[in-house]
Amino acid sequence: MDALTATLALLRLEGMGPGRYWQLLDHFGSPVAALLSLPESLLLKLPPRAQTQWREFSRCGEQSALIAWALAERDRCADAGVELIHCGEEDYPRLLAETSRPPPLLYVRGARAALQLPQIAVVGARRASSGGLDNAHAFAADLAGAGFAITSGLALGVDAAAHRGALKAAGVTVAVLGSGVDRLYPRRNAALAEEIVAGGGALISELPMNSAAEAANFPRRNRIISGLSLGVLLVEAALRSGSLITARLALEQNREVFAIPGSIHNPLARGCHRMIRDGAALVETSADIVGQLGGLLAEPQADTPSHRPQLERRQLHLIDALGGDPRTIEQLARDTGESAGELLALLLQLELAGLVEQLPGGYQLTPQGAAYLQHAH
Repeated sequence: MDALTATLALLRLEGMGPGRYWQLLDHFGSPVAALLSLPESLLLKLPPRAQTQWREFSRCGEQSALIAWALAERDRCADAGVELIHCGEEDYPRLLAETSRPPPLLYVRGARAALQLPQIAVVGARRASSGGLDNAHAFAADLAGAGFAITSGLALGVDAAAHRGALKAAGVTVAVLGSGVDRLYPRRNAALAEEIVAGGGALISELPMNSAAEAANFPRRNRIISGLSLGVLLVEAALRSGSLITARLALEQNREVFAIPGSIHNPLARGCHRMIRDGAALVETSADIVGQLGGLLAEPQADTPSHRPQLERRQLHLIDALGGDPRTIEQLARDTGESAGELLALLLQLELAGLVEQLPGGYQLTPQGAAYLQHAH
């Protein structure tokens, strides 16, 4: 029996988890020794099913059901093209190994070499605003172009936009799952997962094959996302959200945390603002992140006037009037002197140019619109 089989068997015991696993390793020095000599004091803390499994192993050894499961799991991985990376192996991600009680095993589908690239996590709300999705996509594309792998959780919303931004830039992206790597969640992102693998990225999980996505899995997934990364970019997040948990875990793991500020009227900006108050770096462009992390590989290309549409004087005046916060038609009419009908025509033109978006009860600048405003001044 080798260390990988012993680790699979130990983690198969219900109630074991990384915490107890590393306690055993600290005491016994190897997973094989820990499995063979599981202390009675620890065994009694595990659920009855785990106690029965281990006692059967202690009687039957390598003929036990526990070892049979571990060997079958290795076969399932081989059949599915999934690799197992054991903590302590040379290509186990270095930053993740430095965290407290890292996952003893990683299941990897795709390019395991992707885990050796410098990574930046991009996380945020599942129900993000269109501006938030645009920011996630644009920042991820720029950062991937600067040589970073983009790490996220394959969720709907910001996660998916970040993965797609990296792929659009022909970069590498890593998806950390709260399910088995062969049981994708959400199913709506199954095609995206295949694009990630085809693009030289990877799907990873610490959970066994065929594990379902359960609520308890996602905090564990979030600690892996932050642990893999040099820094975490928070795009949009409510005050009570998994994305905010990921950012806080990153701070605990001594990672850099970056947050994009938003309107005070946007509930999804509140998590970002809280993190900025708690020490996250406020960022407005991807260059802010690249500069702080040492400018690895290349600077992202800056937007230039040739990439921006040419606006007429009245359109520019309206961009100025919109500023940084959502505005109603009445407010814009007061500030610009235009009639409601004229404003609607101008706003439609700016929407088609990708500079303005409509909200319930008003309008606001998109990230491209905000960049245009910044360059105009």
